[in-house]
Amino acid sequence: MHQSSKQIVAAAMLCAAFGLSGCRGFRYGHIVSPEKTDMVGSHDAGSAVYKPLVEESVAKLLGRCTDSPSIDANGLPVPSTVCFLGIENHSSEELGDFKEHLYELIDARVSQSAQFASLSRRVVEAALYETELRPDALFVPVNMQRFTSMLHANGQPVEYLLFAKLTSGTTDRNSSSQRDYLLTLEMIDTRNNTSLKEQAEIRKGYHKSAFHRLGSYNWFPGNH
Repeated sequence: MHQSSKQIVAAAMLCAAFGLSGCRGFRYGHIVSPEKTDMVGSHDAGSAVYKPLVEESVAKLLGRCTDSPSIDANGLPVPSTVCFLGIENHSSEELGDFKEHLYELIDARVSQSAQFASLSRRVVEAALYETELRPDALFVPVNMQRFTSMLHANGQPVEYLLFAKLTSGTTDRNSSSQRDYLLTLEMIDTRNNTSLKEQAEIRKGYHKSAFHRLGSYNWFPGNH
């Protein structure tokens, strides 16, 4: 038996010996290896929902952007600069620490593209502060012009503004519910005010027990 397994067995025997009430504070932690799937949350979305939403929506959006990059003095392509303005949460769940996590995931995926470069978040926040504008106010053309002009004056011209919105819809049935999570990304071209929008959706069921799960869905093939 491995050492970690022996420790778990020993802890369980100790709890049994002194009563479960005396071991309520006991917790066991472990490192999740990369090949393992993410834990599926019992009460909210979690990694198993958010990560695939980011991967799919960013891949679809960047795949649709066919902007021809400019060429520098050495004849090399220059990536278009994207200003990511954060995530609006309009779902029924609080994002908590996942809000920052999702921001970094989306920003990193954009930066990893050879076609695009992501503007520093600190630069973006400084420009919003100086212009006294909120991200949602940038949809007004005059505000967008003011914001991008500020960035350009500071040596940070941008071609695109990127917005993300998370929404959800809940269907209840007796002791079970289904929540549809939708992540929408919108990319606005600051040069002509045109926009591209892509979405990714994941449905997740919540049940009081496995029995309630079986009673909530038609498990015959083709009717899931």
